[in-house]
This record gives sequence, structure tokens and C-alpha cells, in this order.
Amino acid sequence: MEKLNHKARTRQRILDEAAKVMRECGTESIGVASLMKRVGLTHGGFYAHFASRDVLVEAVIAQMFADSAQRLAAIVQIEDPAQRLNQLIDNYLSDVHRVTPGEGCPLPALASEMAHLPLEARTLFSQRREVVRQRLAQPLQELGNPQADRLAASILAEMVGAMALARACPDDTEASQILADSRLSVKQRAGLTSV
Repeated sequence: MEKLNHKARTRQRILDEAAKVMRECGTESIGVASLMKRVGLTHGGFYAHFASRDVLVEAVIAQMFADSAQRLAAIVQIEDPAQRLNQLIDNYLSDVHRVTPGEGCPLPALASEMAHLPLEARTLFSQRREVVRQRLAQPLQELGNPQADRLAASILAEMVGAMALARACPDDTEASQILADSRLSVKQRAGLTSV
């Protein structure tokens, strides 16, 4: 039993480190040898946990979305739909999220790379992206928005794009303004603030 626990803990260490690297640098930055070195293990030990690099990437995608869901657990429990949606938007489009890509949502970090990955990874990414969209659609539905699903998809696209652009911006003030403008735009479209 202890051997299984050790193996599970080692696998989790590999996943955690790979998730951090993928969020910060993308999927192309995951080299098996360098990843295992970062974790303090040998290159050969990788295959005791993953059949291939592609299997690792899929596992990391699942891990990143699970991490994000865990960080949002308190917000999604808020009963008032307007307050919940406000918190989701504020949390996502925050400077804290911008400057901590290694801990943030995988959507802005990986969206541009998905088209180049195997079908299994793209399918998993799509399924998890849909969960995030539903997290936005639910409070919109509760607030009576007749186009909640479509609006949630559009809001998610704007938030992911705004975060990606803000992270790419070399000027902190400009990056913060991108996020502030997007927060205002998204909240207005969601009916949370007046125009």
C-alpha cells in the first residue's frame, strides 16, 4: 500500500510541475527530461507514470481544470446569482490572475496551442472549456437572461482573450487597463451594471 501511495504522490508531483510549466510556457515547453529534472527524478522514471508525452499532456489538462475549479469552489457556492457572476468575472479578470499564470485558468495559456495537439487532448480541452462556460451560464439563467448560453460563450471568449492580451502586454498599467475595460464590458453585457 505504501508503494502505491508513493507512486501516486510522485505522479501528482509530476502533474503539478507540468501544469505550472504548461500554464506559464505552453505545451511545447514540456520536455520529458527537463520536466523530470525539475521534479528531481530521472528521465526513465517518467514511463512508470505515463505511457507517452501525449498522455501526460492530457492528464495535465485535466489537472489544470480541476485546480481551477478547486480555486473557485467558494465562489460557485454563492447563492445570489448576480453576486456569484460578479465574483467570477472579478476573479478572472484580476491583476492577481494576470501575474500568476502558473496558477491560473488554462484557457488563456493553452487555447492557441490546442489546434496543434492530438484529437484526444483537444476533445478533453473542449469538454473542460464547456464546464467553464456553464459556470458562467448558470447565474445568467438564474437572472432570467433568455440568451444565457450564447452570452456565456461570448463572455468567456472575451475574458480569455482579455487575459491573454493583458499577459502579453509589457506595460503593467496598460495590462491592468485591458482587464478593467473587459470587466466593465462583460458586466454591462451581463446586465450587472448600467451602460
